[in-house]
Amino acid sequence: MKKLFVFLKKDIMLSVSLLAAIAGLIITPPGADFFSRIDWRTLGTLLMMLCVLEGFKKENVLRPLENLGSKLSSVTALSLFLIFGVFFTSMFVTNDVSLIIFVPLTILLFKSGEREKYILPVISMENIAAIRGSLLTPFGSPQNLFLYGQAKEIGFLHFMLHMLPLSVMSAVLLVAFVLVLYRRNIRERIIFTHESPSWKQDRRPQRITYTALFVLVMTVIITRTGLWWAALIAVIAAVFIADRKIFLRVDYVLIVTFLCFFVFSSSIAGNEKISAFLTLRVAGREYWWAIGLSQIISNVPASIVLYPFTENFSGLIYGADTAGLCSLIGSLASVINYRIYVREYPGNGRKFVKTFTLVSWAFFIIVVIPGFLLSRWKFF
Repeated sequence: MKKLFVFLKKDIMLSVSLLAAIAGLIITPPGADFFSRIDWRTLGTLLMMLCVLEGFKKENVLRPLENLGSKLSSVTALSLFLIFGVFFTSMFVTNDVSLIIFVPLTILLFKSGEREKYILPVISMENIAAIRGSLLTPFGSPQNLFLYGQAKEIGFLHFMLHMLPLSVMSAVLLVAFVLVLYRRNIRERIIFTHESPSWKQDRRPQRITYTALFVLVMTVIITRTGLWWAALIAVIAAVFIADRKIFLRVDYVLIVTFLCFFVFSSSIAGNEKISAFLTLRVAGREYWWAIGLSQIISNVPASIVLYPFTENFSGLIYGADTAGLCSLIGSLASVINYRIYVREYPGNGRKFVKTFTLVSWAFFIIVVIPGFLLSRWKFF
């Protein structure tokens, strides 16, 4: 029991999610439909991606991307490369996947270049890049995917047109944030002291396997197929055959953290009194409700809970896409970022939260009012 308390104290997000799940079960005791309201698809997709990317790390599959980053000679150029790598890839492979790809690469490159002091501010800006880059497309984030699917009146290009001002403004601000970070020496050099290990010829089948599995997972995400469970079975079977030790490296704590948040959000959504309260309060205040509720149950569950009570679609989606800038809980993509960092630097959870909050709130303060004003531009 003592070891359990020490473990929970060390992992802040897991502790918070467990408390939230327990509170949710007390507020709304589980009914017959309890398990059906949990987002098993997201959990399964996350497990697939974590297995594949652990294989990527072990076999150094991302070596070409690492080599490209190591050719940059200044910390400013490297930071812009990594941050906008997240910004643009998040539009197509979702914000959480882009962070899973680029945050480990960021840690690796800055450690290799002996500039570890910049890791936290850079991955905090990558978090912003993931949240703000992904808002441009309907499939860039889970909440966009859900809301776009509900609003049948909105076409693909029409959706992107409405989100474009927020995306462009965010890109300009990210450049400004990088320039502020390196304002004392904008041309500070970075010299990589460790070369990326070369690929081993006898491990080529494993690299091909993990690359093919990555394509499979991306296909599942983009096509929204209902056969995600079949893909999950295929990934587990393939990884077992290729290298079963990969399963020992997977971050199962992250999956449990997500599960706990889903338990809490489903409990809240299933409470009749809470639903009645939202019916009276949400309409006309969607933007602020989306931001506020997301700090309790994160933006994806908040979007699902608030949509039935929404009159202004713009307010809801702009608010949900801004909510992730306030706190770690605001977007579950931020939880992924946190977990990747603390696995590399155990015991630095509070340091991460402090830097993350400072950088994110600086960005939030700048964009929150423009986002509110844009929310009056109705989608339909």
